[in-house]
Amino acid sequence: MYKTVAVIGGGAAGLMAAYHAAHCGARVLLFERNTNLGRKILISGKGRCNLTNIKSIEDFIENIPGNGKFLYGALTRFSNTDLINFFEKMGLKTKVERGGRVFPVTDRSFDVVKTLEKAVLDAGVSINYKSRVRELIFDKGSIKGLKLFDTEKIFDCDSVIVATGGLSYPSTGSTGDGYMLARQAGHTITPLMPSLVPLITSEEWVKQLKGLTLKNVEITFYLKQKKVASKFGEMLFTHFGVSGPVVLTLSRDMVEHLGEPDPLQLSINLKPALKPVEIEARLDRDFKLYERKLFKNALNDLLPKKMIPVFITLCGIDPEKPTNQITRKERQKIIAMLTDLRVTITGCRSKEAIVTRGGVSVKEINPRTMESKILKGLFFAGEVIDIDGLTGGYNLQAAFSTGYLAGISAAIAE
Repeated sequence: MYKTVAVIGGGAAGLMAAYHAAHCGARVLLFERNTNLGRKILISGKGRCNLTNIKSIEDFIENIPGNGKFLYGALTRFSNTDLINFFEKMGLKTKVERGGRVFPVTDRSFDVVKTLEKAVLDAGVSINYKSRVRELIFDKGSIKGLKLFDTEKIFDCDSVIVATGGLSYPSTGSTGDGYMLARQAGHTITPLMPSLVPLITSEEWVKQLKGLTLKNVEITFYLKQKKVASKFGEMLFTHFGVSGPVVLTLSRDMVEHLGEPDPLQLSINLKPALKPVEIEARLDRDFKLYERKLFKNALNDLLPKKMIPVFITLCGIDPEKPTNQITRKERQKIIAMLTDLRVTITGCRSKEAIVTRGGVSVKEINPRTMESKILKGLFFAGEVIDIDGLTGGYNLQAAFSTGYLAGISAAIAE
């Protein structure tokens, strides 16, 4: 007799779970609250979908600061190589880019969703769209079924996989339904916070740099004037503040301090490869080259053109001043600004967070099967679990790996 497995959520974790549960011989019902599948996949990787990373399992765990060790079994059972082979088998070729990040060769996240959709349909999964689950039905410590919001009908099943995502990007349907369902079963939800999230700054000059990307800069997070964390890489100025890979990474440790009386600050080192004495020598060379020009025209080789007017204003130096009249004190101010350009963080764009930090406690989930330790037949996969990684394909791989493990475990559970 076939088992019936209900999968709640048609994202990365849910689709992978549904596919593998069906391939293990289960009758699979997939419940998706939206009118289409994989909405969050569609916006991932700026619409290109960073599927995974080619790094080792040990590196994966290191890049998943939120309970990465919990994922060792899932990553071993369904690794990055397994994921790449899965998509290749389904006809979607991949490529490796900087930092080991893996993308579809088409550079279209739409193709990833369509590949997964075809896979689950070919496997015989029954997809129920516009179906939002409101209640789990269980008795004597075992799952029995579920109910939707718009009907009193009970869908009977032997297992339920909750793969609803977190609270990040609620426009995609991730509004925390999974936490509600987990609480019904008696699970603990650890504190929920946005992670990998753009940050809001108080400085008005930041808005003037909207759209400017800075590469090879070093960003340092300060709390109470004490250095907390530092990262090297790429950042982006926006109309509200700052974003980009380095800022998103540091945001994980920053958001928990928002609202505290002491201001949070980010320091931008525009020339991290140079020591102050080397920057001074660079200034001497540039200023001699442009000694007959005005100061506003002497920084073209040092800074992006869009940044120069803002930088000069922040230095407090007259832009019309001849370059050969710049004083030593003013040069020291320029060096200080190049190596420690500060912005004050006042908030975050929580609805644009890439992932949610926190979720269903990993202490209450069996890492070998993704089954609840509280309720037999209940499984969890993806972002709804208290796991979160850095940018670079780690979060999607975690979703696919936990989905795989939950799917096969739910289908063969006693």
